[in-house]
Amino acid sequence: MAIVNQKGGVGKTTTAINLAAAMAEMGRQVVLIDLDPQGNTTSGLGFDVRRQRRTVYHLLSGEAVIDDVALPTSVSGLHLVPSDLSLAGAEIELATLPEREFRLRSALGELKGGFGHVIIDCPPSLGLLTLNALTAAQEVLVPVQCEFYALEGLGNLVYTLQLVRERLNADLRLTGIVMTQFDSRTTVAWDVVEEVRRAYPTEIFATLIPRNVRLSEAPSHGRPITDYDPSCKGAIAYRELAKEVLAR
Repeated sequence: MAIVNQKGGVGKTTTAINLAAAMAEMGRQVVLIDLDPQGNTTSGLGFDVRRQRRTVYHLLSGEAVIDDVALPTSVSGLHLVPSDLSLAGAEIELATLPEREFRLRSALGELKGGFGHVIIDCPPSLGLLTLNALTAAQEVLVPVQCEFYALEGLGNLVYTLQLVRERLNADLRLTGIVMTQFDSRTTVAWDVVEEVRRAYPTEIFATLIPRNVRLSEAPSHGRPITDYDPSCKGAIAYRELAKEVLAR
């Protein structure tokens, strides 16, 4: 499953980390791939991005196989394929490689660790790295922030998914849209949710991810919210989202 939105600050990394952790907490075996050169997923799970000897860069370049790169995390059942700044130049290097859109798919084909679920945190762009994720994935989850212009760019993303499905990956499907940073006290948040529901009635998840201080604190401690504060509203919401995702 690829977590995708070309806009930044919509909660992609927060969703990737905490959805993966919630699924692992439910007994699933999950590998989380950090495909963003910023490495926020890597640091958000307590790893030093400057000290990773093998990363997703080595996976895409063919220098390593995924079972050698995936690291166990503090969450039982959850492994991480880390990222670092070396990935920033990968798009330029990938452009010269054969089958450049399929590098990640090929690497995942070598996965032998018994992982039932693979979640890919994508960069905030629709470049070659994200295209690799969409070509490798079967499912797409789109986080959308509860603010004005929420639908801006969402139509373009859905169109991009359609093109990828037609030309590169016929198995790709939009699993759902999750509304993030929801503040029930504001009218605008409810208006945005209703706007997205009208446009995408079958795709939007019922679970709303709240604006939650504990959610924003957890990455600085290198822990998912289900471990950092298991009883807070953010943790409860991501557990509910995990149930919905698995049900779909």
